[in-house]
Amino acid sequence: MEVLPISIDAYRLGFIGAGKMAESIAKGIVQSGLLPPSRISTAVHSNPSRRIAFESFGVRVLPKNDNVVEESDVVILSVKPQVVKNVVLKLRPLLSGKKLLVSVAAGVKLKDLQDWAGHNRFVRVMPNTPAAVGEAASVMSLGEGAIKEDGQLVAKLFGSVGKIWEAEEKYFDAITGLSGSGPAYIFLAIEALADGGVAAGLPRELAMGLASQTVLGAASMVTKTGKHPGQLKDDVTSPGGTTIAGIHELEKGGLRGMFMNAVVAAAKRGQELSPK
Repeated sequence: MEVLPISIDAYRLGFIGAGKMAESIAKGIVQSGLLPPSRISTAVHSNPSRRIAFESFGVRVLPKNDNVVEESDVVILSVKPQVVKNVVLKLRPLLSGKKLLVSVAAGVKLKDLQDWAGHNRFVRVMPNTPAAVGEAASVMSLGEGAIKEDGQLVAKLFGSVGKIWEAEEKYFDAITGLSGSGPAYIFLAIEALADGGVAAGLPRELAMGLASQTVLGAASMVTKTGKHPGQLKDDVTSPGGTTIAGIHELEKGGLRGMFMNAVVAAAKRGQELSPK
């Protein structure tokens, strides 16, 4: 069967699963003007606060997942990895090849998704929690039946909540270890920097504000200047100065190795948790 591109101007988007990630993506899409909320739907089964969250920015909340699939051209599966199989199998009779299916479930492979759905027009995406503030780092991989236009459409959707890259699926465990789990590593770093400020005599509120803005500013310098972070570090590290004294302590503590080990450990754990 020939797969036709989904109309870029008139498609309808549905979310299976109404959690925080789905909310973040839907809100970003609406705020960017990419789609009006009237063309986005989801279903809420038990938690009234989830209904309120989606209706607060105009998204339609339908009675059942079946209704969401029936009314959508693009369906984003945003449910916990351990329930994806049951959800997809229940929806399978409605999942025709005319619908583009997108999964953001961590660790669930395209081959399994395609088998459960009965067709292969799938795109797998690994976003991360900064989607909630429009700063996600997302990666997508196209399934066997997804066409170039499908990838372009998904790139626009997830580009509305941050940046998105395309990569082969074999890299997804490593991506999970880096960008999927990475925000938590940086939260720890911000907290530690703030604690250091308090230890040096700063009020807690000021220390936390300075720590978080410093991390934000440093990340922005890397992305906006295009310079290697090592070069940017060298630029602010004068001979015998305060910065090199601090860096010396970080190097003695093995900071680089700890970050590297964290990414590798999380990637390994993601591999272990993937359905076999």
